[in-house]
Formats: sequence, structure tokens, C-alpha cells
Amino acid sequence: MKVLRIIHSMNPKSGGPCQGIRNSIPAQVALGVQSEVVCFDVPDADFLKKESFKIHGIGPTIGPYSYCPRLNQWLRANLLRFDVVIIHGLWQYNSYGAFRVWKWFKKQKIKVPKLYVMPHGMLDPYFQRAPSRKLKAVRNWLFWKLVERKVINGADGLLFTCEQELLLARETFWPYHPKVELNIGYGIQLPPIFEKRYQQEFISKCPEIFNRPYWLFLSRIHQKKGVDLLLSAYLKLKEKYADIPDLVIAGPGLNTSYGQSLQIMGKSKSIHFPGMLEGAAKWGAFYGCKAFMLPSHQENFGIAVVEAMACAKPVLISNQVNIWREVEKGEGGVIFEDNETGVYTMLENIIKQTKEDQISMGENAAKVFQSNYTIEKAALKMVESIR
Repeated sequence: MKVLRIIHSMNPKSGGPCQGIRNSIPAQVALGVQSEVVCFDVPDADFLKKESFKIHGIGPTIGPYSYCPRLNQWLRANLLRFDVVIIHGLWQYNSYGAFRVWKWFKKQKIKVPKLYVMPHGMLDPYFQRAPSRKLKAVRNWLFWKLVERKVINGADGLLFTCEQELLLARETFWPYHPKVELNIGYGIQLPPIFEKRYQQEFISKCPEIFNRPYWLFLSRIHQKKGVDLLLSAYLKLKEKYADIPDLVIAGPGLNTSYGQSLQIMGKSKSIHFPGMLEGAAKWGAFYGCKAFMLPSHQENFGIAVVEAMACAKPVLISNQVNIWREVEKGEGGVIFEDNETGVYTMLENIIKQTKEDQISMGENAAKVFQSNYTIEKAALKMVESIR
């Protein structure tokens, strides 16, 4: 089976969907699935040269809708080579642009590949309800009425990463009548076995943390992630308990106005902003932390959460991270409300736990990962669903 993945960008800084593609494609090869990716990045982008699978960069794009002039021509020349096409993400031209070409072939009475859409949480009602997104919510309604509903209701089916995402998608827009809703799960590759050089690489990016215990936030620095809540609760806790672990806030986005405001807010010897961590440095950060924290207001899956669990670390996540039920059931972490009181209570509870309790929670987290989120299980479920 040959599968084409269509995504706006494969830049690692763009978030989880492109990392999900990187995780899943190698695992599906063992199941007889060959995949190619077409994205709107420029062909000579450095991050496109590091993959074992074929990526077609057909950018650049034009305007905020990311219109890509080359998409139509590329798909007309290549679409029929594939058995299945998966559109990753909504609200940009890769979605409707791909659907339109697929629909054109269909109208010509030409046999077309199956077409699925993987929203990656972009149908979550949070994006229409958040006070800070009023203008974007109006824009999304307009796009829904004009084009996006045609994609959602016209494709052969929708692919969701977890049951919670599937259920939430039903609350947001109407008319919403997808032909099929499939919970295909999601997973990651096993983390590399710990090596001392990983720790050394992380320390080189964050030297202030040397020989100090720390809690870790590792994700995109964005208002949706609730980083300001974490910083505020941490600083308040620090006033009450002097001897608590340091806090590492790692990820891209420090140069945004939100990221800069966090750095001003978090001016403290015990708070560190090493920027985006990749490769050995990222795994060094995971393996060395006491716990991983993600106080998101909305999180479709949370690849970093699962990576932390795979490293046997307790995960402290809000109940807006869509996999929170699995974490809670497996006792692999602490679940809290996505507000400052919720974050503060969580931090205070974790510092009162014994070392043995935290180790036990980390071991449980590893079991949750093994039971639910290995890439082999996710790859098999996806292939079985789309065949």
C-alpha cells in the first residue's frame, strides 16, 4: 500500500503533527506501507534532508492562508500513484487544495485513492471558545462555511488520535457529518537508552542546571500551553518552600511577545529558558527531570507527555490534555485544572510526595506508555483502519 501524507509544514518547530508523521512512517514500513510526504516548505530546507522517507517540498507559500501555487500541478501529476491520501491539519490551503484536486479526479470518473483527514485537534471547541481567539473563531466559521465543511463531510473519513478528540470534534461546527470517524490512536518510537552524553548535551544547553534537581516543561512556548500559569504558581510556591526543584521551560517561541513576557516574569535563579531542545539534549532533559509538566488549555495528544512517560517520568498534566484519562487510570501522573489554583495545588502535592512515591508514579507512567502509545501498536491500528 502506498500512502501520501499532505501537511502544511515538516518544520520541527511547527509542532506535533509533523513529529507524528516522522514517528509513524518508519514503523509502517514493516507492515508493507510505503509513504511519501508533500509539504509547503521550500525544497532546500535543511530539515527536509534528514529523513529516511521521501519528502516533496513544494513551497514557498503566499499569504496567511498559505496558498501554495505548485500544489495543484503536483497532485494532478502524482495523486493517482497512491492508494490512500491523508490530509494532516485544517484551516490552511493543504486541506482544501488537496480535496479539490481529489474531487476533480472523481468527477472525471477516474478511480481515486481513499481520502482521509487527520485534524490533529483542530476541530476542538477550545479554538472557538477561547476569549483570546475571538477574531480567529469568526475566521474559522467563515472558512468552515466556505470550504472546510466540504473537506470534512466529503472525504472518506476522519482519523483521530484518541477517543476524547473524536468526541470533542462533534461539538464545534455544523453541519458536521463525516462519513466515518476512526480512532486510530497515536504513538512514538521508543526513546534511546540513556547515555551520559545525553545529560552532558542538555547541560551544555542549560549549564545553570548542573547538579540541581528540576521539573521540566518541554513544548512550544505559546499561550495555549498555560506556561504563564506554571510560572506564576511556581513563583508563589517558591515563596513558601525555598528548597524545591528548579523549573526548566524549554521549547521554541521565546522570541514571541508571549515568550518574552514569560522571560521577564520568570527572572529567577531557579527558572531556566534553554530554548528548543532536540536530539540528545532533549532526551537528556527528559531523563534528568524529576517530573514533566504540561498545564495546557488544549492539547490534542501531547507527544512530549508520552515521551516523558516512555522515560519513566511522572507526568503532571491538565485535564485539557486529551490523554489525561489514560494517565489517571494508570496512575502515571497527576491531573489538575488548567488554572493557577489547579497548577499550584498540583505543585504543592508533588513536593509533599516521598521519593518512593514519585519513583512508583514514574514506573506507572512507563507502563501506561507500553500499554497505549508504542509506535508499533499505533502503526498497526492505523494501517488496519485505512485498508
